[in-house]
Amino acid sequence: MRILVSGEKDFSHFLQSFYRRGETGFEKVERSVRGILEQVKERGDLALLRLTKKYDGWSASLKTLRVSEKETQAALKSLSQEERKDLKFTAERIERFHILQQQKSWSFAEEDGTILGQIVRPMERVGVYVPGGKAAYPSSVLMNAIPARIAGVPEIIMTCPAPRGYLNPAILAAAHIARVNAIFKIGGAQAIAAMAFGTKIVPKVDKIIGPGNIYVAAAKRMVFGDVSIDSIAGPSEILIISDGSGDPSFLAADLISQAEHDEQAAAVLLCISKGFAEKVQRAISEQLATLPRRQIAEQSLKDFGAILIVKNLSEAARISNDLAPEHLELAVANPFCLLRKIKNAGAIFLGHMSPEAIGDYVAGPNHVLPTGGAARFSSPLGVYDFLKRSSLICLSPEGLKKLSQPGMRLAQMENFEGHRRAIEKRQGGWISRP
Repeated sequence: MRILVSGEKDFSHFLQSFYRRGETGFEKVERSVRGILEQVKERGDLALLRLTKKYDGWSASLKTLRVSEKETQAALKSLSQEERKDLKFTAERIERFHILQQQKSWSFAEEDGTILGQIVRPMERVGVYVPGGKAAYPSSVLMNAIPARIAGVPEIIMTCPAPRGYLNPAILAAAHIARVNAIFKIGGAQAIAAMAFGTKIVPKVDKIIGPGNIYVAAAKRMVFGDVSIDSIAGPSEILIISDGSGDPSFLAADLISQAEHDEQAAAVLLCISKGFAEKVQRAISEQLATLPRRQIAEQSLKDFGAILIVKNLSEAARISNDLAPEHLELAVANPFCLLRKIKNAGAIFLGHMSPEAIGDYVAGPNHVLPTGGAARFSSPLGVYDFLKRSSLICLSPEGLKKLSQPGMRLAQMENFEGHRRAIEKRQGGWISRP
C-alpha cells in the first residue's frame, strides 16, 4: 500500500483519481440491459422464466419462482439457534435506531382561518433487490426492509438471484424476520424490470432499493421515472483520519475490511506521521497473509488504496470534506472535537473502538450509504426514503382575499393570464366554507 506525502505530485494525482474507479461503463451493458427490460415489459412472466434459465441455470415455473412458506420455514430450521438469535438481535438494533426517524403530518391555522400543512404517508409497495450468487447478504435484507416497514409500507417484496434455484437460508431467514411479504427467485436486470413494470406474479412497486452488479445498476437507471429508486451505488470506500494515537493494527484491519469487498473498493488513511504510516503499512502486510479474500484485498489496496501523510488534522478534515467518503473513521484522541470540522460523510465512526465493520452489521444506523462523493448531497437510507408528502392548503374567504392581489400580480409577471383569471373569478363573492 503506497505512502504519499502532501504537496507532492503523486499525492494530488491520487486525490484527483480517487473516484475514477466508479466509472462503471454503463454503455458497455446498456444495449443488453435494454433488451432484457423490453422482454420483461412485453412478455412478462414468460420472459422471466426464460431469462432465469439462461442466467441462473435452472428451469423455474411460475410457482417455483416465488419462495414458499415451506422453503422459508426450512431455511429458519437450518440455521443454528445462535445464528437466528444474532439476526433477531441485529434486526432489533436496526429497528430501535430507525424508529426515531418517523415523521408525522402537521398543520397550522392562520389568524384568518386559513389552514396549511403537510400530510405524510407511506408508499404502497416497495421492492428490495438483494445480491446473490457467490455471497449472501442477510444484513442487506434487514437494512433495506426494516426502515420500509417502520415507515408503514404495507407491502414489501424482495427479489434475489438463485443460482440453480438455490437461495442461501440466511437470506430467507432475514426476510422472515424483517416481515417481507413475498420473495422471488429472480436476479439481474430482469428482476428490476419485473418490479418496475409488474408481471402477473411480480407486482409493480413504487420504489426499488438495494445494490447489485453493473447490470442491476444500469437497469435501475433506465427504469427511474417508471418507479423511484434509492441510488446508483458505486464501489465501497473508507477514509480513516488518524493522529497516531491508536493501535496501527486496528487501522490496518479496518482498511483491509473495506478492501476485501471487491477490487474497486477504496481504502485510504490520512495521518500526520510517516513513522506511524509505516507501522500501519507493515501491519497490513502481516494481516493480509492469512486473509481468505487476500487476492481481492491486495488488488484493491494496490489500485485504489493509499496512506496519505498530511500536515495536520485540519488539512485531513479539508481533504475528507472534498472526498465526501461513504465511511469515515475519526481514529483520533478527541474525535468529537474533530467532528466539528467534518461536513460530508455517509457514516462517521468516532474513536478507536468504533470499527466500520460493526456499522455494516449490528450498530443500528443504516449501512446503505452514498458513495462516490454523493455524501455531499445525499444521506443514508432511512425511514424518510419510503414516505411521500402532500401539501395541504385550505383557504378561508378572508385568506383568499388577502392573497388574491399579490397572486394575480405574480401571474401577470409570468404572463399566465389563465392563472390570474382563476384567482379573479373568486373576487365577486367570498363564499363561506361548508
